[in-house]
Amino acid sequence: MSESATSGARSMTVESAFAGMRGVSAVVFRAGCPDCRECFELTASALRLAIGATSRTTFYSFTCPRCGASVRKPAGERIVELLTGGGVRTLRLHSTP
Repeated sequence: MSESATSGARSMTVESAFAGMRGVSAVVFRAGCPDCRECFELTASALRLAIGATSRTTFYSFTCPRCGASVRKPAGERIVELLTGGGVRTLRLHSTP
């Protein structure tokens, strides 16, 4: 077989692959403040995720846009998956020996 497997196939450029797309919506996360009890949506840039060695040291945090409280909540495996997939900045915590 001397013929390439792609002969006859149309080459695709980035422009043609994304032609017709209007834009990508920003990912938003729903959150609530335990202090003021307000519910709101936050973008990935408003959240921080810290991944520790155990479930007790893995959490996400944000500042409440209504009352300004610093909020820290535990993050299980599913929350970690959603936050990292949504572009939340992540800090990996290392334990000391």
